[in-house]
Amino acid sequence: MFIVIISVALTGILQVMNQVMRHSADPLIRKQAMAVAESLLEEIELQDFISADGTNTAVTPANRASAYHIVADYNGFTTGGAGISDLNGVAVPGLGSYNASVVIANGAFNGIPAASAVRITVTVTDPETNPIVIDGYRTRY
Repeated sequence: MFIVIISVALTGILQVMNQVMRHSADPLIRKQAMAVAESLLEEIELQDFISADGTNTAVTPANRASAYHIVADYNGFTTGGAGISDLNGVAVPGLGSYNASVVIANGAFNGIPAASAVRITVTVTDPETNPIVIDGYRTRY
């Protein structure tokens, strides 16, 4: 009787441990996707709001560092299934199965006129195709 009780208890404990081990990487994947999204959002928020020379150049993975960009240039930016790369277009090791996209929308924010504020939405998809979406605002100041 003792052996039966111990074996049933041990089976239950092992099943719980198996579930925990199977999903232990999920928080790491989500945390990495959040870090990528926050990094891209910060990059966009640091750009000028209005073009100094009046020109706009849409941002691509290849020209992120080589061309002058303003916040609005990032509207529609996507990594296009190529994974995450640094500003120079070099793929970041381990992030090849993550992808990012950006939407910039004009809109009033907390009493600031719509022409002077934008909402930046960054979406990063992890290797399991779970989207991580973060928003930020940039105003003309």
